[in-house]
Amino acid sequence: MKTVCVDEDGIGQRLDNFLMRELKGVPKSHVYRMIRSGEVRVNKGRAGADTRLVAGDMVRVPPVRVSQRMTEKQQDMAARVASGVPCRDFAVLLEDEHLIALNKPAGVAVHGGSGVSFGVIEQLRMARPAARFLELVHRLDRETSGILLVAKKRSALTNLQDQFRQRQTGKTYLALVRGQWPGKLKVLDKPLHKYLQDSGSAAAGERRVRVVSRDDPNGLPSVTLVRMRVSSHDFSLLEVTIKTGRTHQIRVHLASEGYPIVGDDKYGDFDFNKSLARSASEGGLKRMFLHAWRLQLNHPATGVRLELQADLPPELTTFLAAALPQSLNSP
Repeated sequence: MKTVCVDEDGIGQRLDNFLMRELKGVPKSHVYRMIRSGEVRVNKGRAGADTRLVAGDMVRVPPVRVSQRMTEKQQDMAARVASGVPCRDFAVLLEDEHLIALNKPAGVAVHGGSGVSFGVIEQLRMARPAARFLELVHRLDRETSGILLVAKKRSALTNLQDQFRQRQTGKTYLALVRGQWPGKLKVLDKPLHKYLQDSGSAAAGERRVRVVSRDDPNGLPSVTLVRMRVSSHDFSLLEVTIKTGRTHQIRVHLASEGYPIVGDDKYGDFDFNKSLARSASEGGLKRMFLHAWRLQLNHPATGVRLELQADLPPELTTFLAAALPQSLNSP
């Protein structure tokens, strides 16, 4: 029998999830049986599986026979077989005991769901089986590359998510759009509404977003700041900073002005995108040109202001050099 004091990583966690972390490899059915029988105690009293723990709670964990335990290697193998999740680490921009800043590649969802079996967070957990806590701080669209934050402590997760909600962070993307962006157009302040595609369409049931009028009760305030870096008659490279974090905000705002992001398969120029994909071997492009380039935030433990930056991946750099050669000399 052992007693475990709940630390900051366990704050707000359900009792059943806490026990599964403490008793790695023990079947869930056995964990729930121990809770129901009263073998598990919180502050010397019985507790339900859905009990939320607070800092300082004393959890009595009953002994589990060695034969019921799995070695770490067995546990890892069982998890792989059961979930089919590949083991993958990602390029790291910054890491300490509180957070990880990853450079996410395009084409990888941040988490499983909606037809995706696994994403960045599942693969990262599989690559780091000894990590006690790994949670996404925010999201990026599957086809968007760039900076993605993962918290390694619950206190860091709460602090960083509060910063995003209170707009204390600065998120700037690089986007390439079709056409010559008007330099005077610097602020896009347009409400957005999320909806599902009609059953009669080819993309029935898929999530979409559109601009709505200011008096639309379903519209959410959405503000995007745009700085034109380089442009030609055919393309413009933009620095786009979002002041609100709505679904598909940048993609919809830019497309609503008549300047869709190159390669955007939901709001872009579909015929043009297909021609780019077909010519990918000759300098075309198979993905959307949207990259989470720079992120400013306060460190969740020290409060020090950080500025992270992720360079464009090779496929975007190569295409940009052909589409806008002058961009290579831009600041």
